[in-house]
Amino acid sequence: MRLPPSYPMALLAALITLTPIVILITLATDASSLFDSHNLKILSNTLSLMVLTVIGSILIGVPLAFISAYVHLPFKKLWLVFFAAPLAIPSYIGAFTLYAAFGSGGEIHNLLGIELPSMDGLSGAAIVMTLYTFPFVMMTTRSSLLSLDASMVNAARTLGMSMTQSVFKVILPRVVNGIAAGSLLVALYTLSDFGTPAMMRLDTFTRVIYVEYNSFELSRAAMLSLQLLVIVGFLLLIESQIKTASERHGRALMLFPNKWQLGAMFATFAPVLLLAIGLPLTIFSLWLARDGFSSFDFSIAWHSAYASAIAAVVAVIVAIPVAHAALSGKAGRMMERVTYFGFGIPGIVMGTALVYGGLQLPFLYQTLGLLIIAYMLRFLPLAVGSVRTSTEHLDPSLVKSARVLGASPREAFTRITLPLTMRGIIAGAALVFLESMRELEATLLLGPTGFETLS
Repeated sequence: MRLPPSYPMALLAALITLTPIVILITLATDASSLFDSHNLKILSNTLSLMVLTVIGSILIGVPLAFISAYVHLPFKKLWLVFFAAPLAIPSYIGAFTLYAAFGSGGEIHNLLGIELPSMDGLSGAAIVMTLYTFPFVMMTTRSSLLSLDASMVNAARTLGMSMTQSVFKVILPRVVNGIAAGSLLVALYTLSDFGTPAMMRLDTFTRVIYVEYNSFELSRAAMLSLQLLVIVGFLLLIESQIKTASERHGRALMLFPNKWQLGAMFATFAPVLLLAIGLPLTIFSLWLARDGFSSFDFSIAWHSAYASAIAAVVAVIVAIPVAHAALSGKAGRMMERVTYFGFGIPGIVMGTALVYGGLQLPFLYQTLGLLIIAYMLRFLPLAVGSVRTSTEHLDPSLVKSARVLGASPREAFTRITLPLTMRGIIAGAALVFLESMRELEATLLLGPTGFETLS
């Protein structure tokens, strides 16, 4: 039996992803505190934050995906940039500005004298994480929505369904894969984020792991990291069971709302954008007005953009065969699931594991290449999820027809598959670029000497 041509590259990506995990296993020798009360409290906090963030991201991301895909908006491309912009802002920056504005003794309290609810703890962390992760759901869901044929909705309307009924009974069931892919990314990001729980003083796995590493308790930190990876494994198992029938690409649906409907939509999502984007930009503007640009080093911005762009290109090159392997059989799906573990490993853990690995390979240690590898391993699932959801809606008969007409597998891929999935490829590359720009912990540990970045 001939293996699909995408399998070797997918297998290599899976094996490279497992390398940091193998290093963690060799370091994890202390299991004495696995089930103590403090550890169970950390587990409860982590899972609660993950669930609340996923729910919030779906409630915001899915409607915005529908609006950006199907609604005729003025300056639509600009609004799409605004919807995705929270990904460019590190969540810990958002946490800092939200706490500075709404926290105890914050700007709102000082200006208005209003005592606001505390922003500490689980509720504050969930709000912040939702504001800066909903674009994951929005972008993957939008990619699926754009692949659906408008004739299905038109047929449902002809049979007497209202637009609302068509959305819930016709559209949403067919984009479950896109929603699930985005939700998985949100859950994995929440599990791996360190800055927001630290700012909100919430003990999650990542915050405690960082404390343990700083205390040189490598064994306990590695053990906590492995517990985190077990949760990631369960998430991947759940997401793998969510399947919908493959749809054929067709003419996209387009809705033309009246001015009152447009106003209602703007009033609904404007507060989200103001909190996620407007508030941090306002704070940054105040800082610039006070200090000017004299302290800003543009070479640092170039370093961030350069490294992130390389990571995005590498991640997409790897993601294409991984996504195709996932659609080619059970073995390919298993390889794809393995690559998702990298996104669930905290940056501090990934960085430390690769430092140990780099010490064994002196030609990689303290080089930009090792940092690129870390970015690729951490954010490869962003590219894989986006490429896979767009590839799922590709009509297989198009590729088969090309082969029948004499095209080689490579020609069929470059002339048929690649152009029709380019939207998902670009979306995946953009996600990897933005996440690499704001990665903090791995950059601190693995960046070459003198290589400073914005994060």
